[in-house]
Amino acid sequence: MLIGLQICGEKSFMNTINNKKNFIQTYSLAAIDIVCILIAYIISFRLRYRGSIKMGQIDISICLVLVVLSLVFSLILDWNHFIFKRGYFDEFLAVLKYILSMAFMLGFIVFAFRLGVTFSRFVFGAFAITDGILTYVSHILFKKYLGTFYRRSSSSDKIAIITYKKYAEEIIKNMRNDGEWGSEIIGIILLDASGENEDVIENIPVFSGVGDLSAILGTLTMDIAFLYAPKLEESEKNDIINMLEIMGATCYLSLGSHMNSQKVGEFAGHTVIAYDNNFIDYRRRLIKRIFDIICAFLGMLAMVIMYPFIALAIKLDSPGPVLFKQLRIGKNGRRFYMYKFRSMYTDAEERKAELMEQNEVSGLMFKMEKDPRVTKVGAFLRKTSLDEFPQFINILKGDMSMIGTRPPTAEEFEQYNLHYRRRLSITPGLTGMWQVSGRSDIKDFDKVVELDLEYIDNWSLTLDMKIFIKTIGTVLKASGSR
Repeated sequence: MLIGLQICGEKSFMNTINNKKNFIQTYSLAAIDIVCILIAYIISFRLRYRGSIKMGQIDISICLVLVVLSLVFSLILDWNHFIFKRGYFDEFLAVLKYILSMAFMLGFIVFAFRLGVTFSRFVFGAFAITDGILTYVSHILFKKYLGTFYRRSSSSDKIAIITYKKYAEEIIKNMRNDGEWGSEIIGIILLDASGENEDVIENIPVFSGVGDLSAILGTLTMDIAFLYAPKLEESEKNDIINMLEIMGATCYLSLGSHMNSQKVGEFAGHTVIAYDNNFIDYRRRLIKRIFDIICAFLGMLAMVIMYPFIALAIKLDSPGPVLFKQLRIGKNGRRFYMYKFRSMYTDAEERKAELMEQNEVSGLMFKMEKDPRVTKVGAFLRKTSLDEFPQFINILKGDMSMIGTRPPTAEEFEQYNLHYRRRLSITPGLTGMWQVSGRSDIKDFDKVVELDLEYIDNWSLTLDMKIFIKTIGTVLKASGSR
């Protein structure tokens, strides 16, 4: 039985699959078009009057009208919806149509309100030409950036294809040709793989799904799995979907190529149903990200002020670097280096093995009340949580969030099952449910997972603020920290 899965209809499907893509595309292009209008209008005005006079009320009003018209075209008429499917010539025609429509509507407004006497025809014509050129060039550059750089960044959706060998190349080509700039294919899992299969297809790593599929899925950096397996029995498909649901990943189940249906959506040339239990509105995610950036800047400012004193104390207490960095596992398997003020001796990692018998937490975590690896200054830094301040760098970079789940080490992640992996289905945080529920007082890793999943399943901006406020109280009391 599929637990808590959302089988998306047309509206919810678009919200689930294309929410992030449409959000970035629509609002970024709306902002770009407005900037182009402002620059083009200023250039046209300066060319006409050569800087001899300032813009009057009429010119400013007309500029604002152009901005409003552009917003209507971008947000209501959605004229850029198919921008990533338009080639150079099609883009030129689309921009030309946009500029002519804007010019016609502006001309109607000028005529209706009898502004022709005070509004320069030269400015009108120069603006249309300049804005057309700027809009066309900026659109081309925007598409190049997203298609080349964003796709390869950690922010894009990482997709694993699960299929048979004979379909793999066609699926890859469809994804690359279908304007899927928001996702990167990180691997192909072949359900009919044999020892004779190549290591790559179209320069993408190949994995054999004949053996333990769950082991492969558990180790991949993956947000989405695209499943196209027409030969597979329904029960076997359900088993795969269940695996993905347990680990918190989204599954796109293909029903075939370009089927006519009004209850499902399209992805890379395939009609698909999306199975997703982690839907979050990207408007709320944007608010969460803005909050993270503000906190990161304030935290880094505090860190800069404290750094000389903390650095001196660490250096006087024990030899070694001031900052400690460690490979951690972030959202859906992304790797990053997490930074902290060093609170242990430099040989702490090597000594961990001999202390494992004294581990006070059952499961995949290590906690010890009187850890001999912790320095005297380190004990103070941990008790006051000052050692955590360099993680504001990770938050600013986007590797972490203020509120989330704690990122495991690479060693811990290698031992995760699919259930544990679901705690990585969101961006890890500096603090979270576990930290405000006793931190070191919790002795069972399964309890940590339970709290993390409770946070994931009930996420809201209100919950984040509650955890944030509780964290401040926990830090001030220095409770549950070691």
